[in-house]
Amino acid sequence: MNVVADEVTRLLETAARDAREAAHALSVAPRPQKDAALTAAAAALRARAEAVIAANAEDLAAAPDLSGAFKDRLTLNPARVEAMAQGLEEIAALPDPVGRTLSEWTRPNGLVIRRVAQPIGVVGMIYESRPNVTADAGGLCLKAGSAVILRGGRESLRSALAIHACIAEGLRAAGLPEAAVQVAPTADRAFVGAMLRAAGLIDLIVPRGGKGLVTRVMEESRVPVIAHAEGLCHTYVHEAADPVMARALVANAKMRRTGVCGATETLLVDAAIAPSLLPAIVADLRALGCDFRGDERARAILPELTPATDDDFRTEWLDAILSVKVVDGVDAALDHIRRYGSEHTEAIVTQDEAAAAHFLGRLGSAVGMWNASTQFCDGGEFGFGAEIGIATGRLHARGPVGLEQLCTYRYQVIGTGQTRP
Repeated sequence: MNVVADEVTRLLETAARDAREAAHALSVAPRPQKDAALTAAAAALRARAEAVIAANAEDLAAAPDLSGAFKDRLTLNPARVEAMAQGLEEIAALPDPVGRTLSEWTRPNGLVIRRVAQPIGVVGMIYESRPNVTADAGGLCLKAGSAVILRGGRESLRSALAIHACIAEGLRAAGLPEAAVQVAPTADRAFVGAMLRAAGLIDLIVPRGGKGLVTRVMEESRVPVIAHAEGLCHTYVHEAADPVMARALVANAKMRRTGVCGATETLLVDAAIAPSLLPAIVADLRALGCDFRGDERARAILPELTPATDDDFRTEWLDAILSVKVVDGVDAALDHIRRYGSEHTEAIVTQDEAAAAHFLGRLGSAVGMWNASTQFCDGGEFGFGAEIGIATGRLHARGPVGLEQLCTYRYQVIGTGQTRP
């Protein structure tokens, strides 16, 4: 390891040890104290909104060659700063997840056993261009009783530091240690490597960003990881769909914000209604600036569509491009999703309750939706106040990761003098 890497590792170890001390204080902090920190941080965000937006403008000016989707994720404006403040207040209004009795039972010998929620400890958050993650992750971890070390991308560093200053103000106002929420003291990529090797100092890593970042974290981390590598989401328009609803939902699911992980990337349309409905859907989206990749059956209806390759159906576009396929019923749609999807979010549009139940019951993805836009896959929209990320793995957490998913549990066993024979 070179001198620079050694120094970065020492920085991480110092931050992690401070975080562990802060995590102990948070784990026993009463709800009113944590909520006071969150509401004070929200107030600071509103008071410093101009400074936060100015810092964000510097980030944008320093990286002029960003793609449209990347720039959208990086950009802050008054509405997005206000959304961060509201998110912190919504987190404060939620019940305290720490100390909840998750289940309780009594054994034949009289022992009472309780499963009780407890904080994870120290969370390492690695993210790229979304400065709002600084507020979301900081607020959620604080309420869940865990400390967090935030390592954002260098493109968003000024924005992250400005947002973090507001959270630090909230922690000070509530008498909680500032080390409970930290921003990495360096943008050096070696800091990420140090975090991934920090087993025993960091308890959980949550990556949030592009496929390259998430793949690296999942391959290299010695610390447990909650992550999703891609958001390859599907909207399936069933033959019993309301045409007006289907057109509105597909337009929103694809074009509301093309760069978010909940954006629909593939449209599946039943063959029974494709000739009448697909041209209208394509016209709607084309008017919004969308381009298309269609399979042979879709191109038989709309020959002007660009032919889709097998790789197109495996692509998370994060852009105004939509893959389109015509399918024969619910099971064919499910087969396509199983083959090409990333187990993130899928939606069915139909007025047939039995078809919707069949689709949702056999879907393996973290989130299934019926007659709703896939862009509702979001912690705030789920009532979590915010989210630290989306989980598509099969263990511990799935879908938007909020307060409950940021807790683990322990057991309490209460006896009356029992001894084991």
